[in-house]
Amino acid sequence: MIPCLRAGSVGTEISVHVQPGASRVGIAGLHGDALKVRIHARAVEGAANEALLNFIAHALGVPRREVKIVRGEKSRRKVLEVQLPVEDVMEILARLMMTVGDSS
Repeated sequence: MIPCLRAGSVGTEISVHVQPGASRVGIAGLHGDALKVRIHARAVEGAANEALLNFIAHALGVPRREVKIVRGEKSRRKVLEVQLPVEDVMEILARLMMTVGDSS
């Protein structure tokens, strides 16, 4: 199991460490027990949160409405909930992380 995942009340909870204002967008591996995600948008007026939710929804192939922040709205460290079984999320993230070098 990937350490950033756990079964949630309606799907999967993902611990995320967000890097807003990044020059590149994407998954950058793990940051401790969290998935490190780089986002172009700055952390101003919720722009980075919205960009993060859109990125995760697209990466996991789910509608945006099926991804939400459950903790950490104003922090770099967040917990997201995705309406997909943990096994599905684990498989998709494992595939995505295989293309990531050790750039944490």
